[in-house]
Amino acid sequence: MLRTIVTFGLIAGLITAANFAVVLGLGDRLGHGVSSALYGYLIMILALSFIFVGVKRLRDRVYGGVIKFGPALLVGLGISAVAGVIYAIGWEITLAATHYTFADTYGAAMIRAAQAKGASPAEIAKATVQMQDFKAQYANPLYRLPMTFVEIFPVGVVISLISAGLLRNSRILPARPPLG
Repeated sequence: MLRTIVTFGLIAGLITAANFAVVLGLGDRLGHGVSSALYGYLIMILALSFIFVGVKRLRDRVYGGVIKFGPALLVGLGISAVAGVIYAIGWEITLAATHYTFADTYGAAMIRAAQAKGASPAEIAKATVQMQDFKAQYANPLYRLPMTFVEIFPVGVVISLISAGLLRNSRILPARPPLG
């Protein structure tokens, strides 16, 4: 079970972490808005689909084609946790490669967005103070690392619940007998 968790967690985590290289290559073209968030969560969902693959492989190869909801959920959560740690490490590497400029560019983008929406000077001043507070907090790795982990882990929890619910039924994608 541990081998399945580590293997599929590493695969999912490396896919999401490799995505940071793509984002680095695109620069600010994705921006910090809705399209950027949708792109990021789409990559997470695709990568975390390995939860389903890992639970199915465990069900078919270790448990003889049958798995209960509890063990399936625990494996999914384990894969999610490993993927989340790899994701957070990947983000830290990305931050270091960009000289920790994310908080500055994010803060500036949020202030520009407020200005573009026609915010009053008082609202812009309030947003500026909030972004300064964010930058100060984000500079602390004890704040940043859990925050980064929590970006991906809840997605993994949902996919783990779905996978465990589906795969506890042995008629869904039943195990195939080995060839030969």
